[in-house]
Amino acid sequence: MLTPERYRAIMELLEAKKVVKLQEIIDVTAASESTIRRDLSSLEKGRKLKRVHGGAALLQQKGEEPSISEKATKSLQEKEEIAAYAATLIHDGDCIYLDAGTTVYQLIKFIQAKGIKVVTNGLTHLEVLLEQGIDTYVVGGFVKPKTRALIGSGAIETIEGFRFDKSFIGVNGIHEMYGFTTPDPEEAKVKKTVMNMSQATYVLADHTKFQEVTFARIADINQATIITNQLEEYLQTALSSKTTIKVVTS
Repeated sequence: MLTPERYRAIMELLEAKKVVKLQEIIDVTAASESTIRRDLSSLEKGRKLKRVHGGAALLQQKGEEPSISEKATKSLQEKEEIAAYAATLIHDGDCIYLDAGTTVYQLIKFIQAKGIKVVTNGLTHLEVLLEQGIDTYVVGGFVKPKTRALIGSGAIETIEGFRFDKSFIGVNGIHEMYGFTTPDPEEAKVKKTVMNMSQATYVLADHTKFQEVTFARIADINQATIITNQLEEYLQTALSSKTTIKVVTS
């Protein structure tokens, strides 16, 4: 097969299956493993796919956003591992921000620090925070039905009235060139404002978020520390030159 034919075959496989293993591509194209790895690297650089452990995956639509119920059970063990580590970064007396999102939600149950204050735009977080006796402030704004997040000018105005020791946020895409992204421009503005008000920002993201680019830019990659559960070696090398990354292992 010529290179364009292999590219077309790879993309057709991905369109049909969303995720394909390296061996599946080799079988279909009758090409060597080294050739297919080069093909995948070229297609990834061209924003056609993203490489994952043992194969490749189709990129998500730039404006597509799963609902909170769809995200809640996805990669749950990985989210808990990331959240458990992130909670160890919270110290007694800290003033912190907890972004709306399912990985950040998991963090709450692991908090051991005393005398902390929490600001959040996540409506789903409130019950757990109050059950744990944590002093909690809720931002104003418009309630986004899909993610149960408070967004808009009201949220931004509230956030600008605080200063945070640490903030913990979620994103939909992480890319060494395009930075942190999310599908909703209004939500991106809220996250960006939080980062500006924080001494330290931590992005909590499982491995599925890497090499994704969604519609609205939040910030450059060097503006937050990334906590994740798994990262391909080539990606860790590329990203580590620009920011701090903590890969949590079970």
